[in-house]
Amino acid sequence: MSSTLDSLPPALAKIVQRFQRASEPKRRYEQLIWYAQKLNEFPEADKLPENKVPGCVSQVYITAALDDGKVVFQGDSDSQLTKGLVGLLVEGLHGLTPSEIVQLTPDFIQETGLNVSLTPSRANGFYNIFKTMQKKALESKIGH
Repeated sequence: MSSTLDSLPPALAKIVQRFQRASEPKRRYEQLIWYAQKLNEFPEADKLPENKVPGCVSQVYITAALDDGKVVFQGDSDSQLTKGLVGLLVEGLHGLTPSEIVQLTPDFIQETGLNVSLTPSRANGFYNIFKTMQKKALESKIGH
């Protein structure tokens, strides 16, 4: 099980470990809310259809820009828990190259134990957010 952790980028591995220490669902939810609050203010001007994550029950927006070859994400959601998932991913994928991001698989959600706490629609939302971030990372690379 730790081999998965070893293969994760350091920031993401740290997040996974943080959730592993939160044994009960309530603590995991508190962690998610904390990640939601850490997100930078999302510009209203970026709340465009092309930045919307498809297949999410809540409104979720993601943007990606390339800064010195590394992807910088911004995200927002109208649901606190979903926003927490966005925050977790924004922090976990920060400073990676587009190819590093594209090579990741969303399996690490199982290591956090969150997949057990999330409703099926939220878990599905997590995968959609993750896939959108991968797509945006690739587009940021093409755009430059």
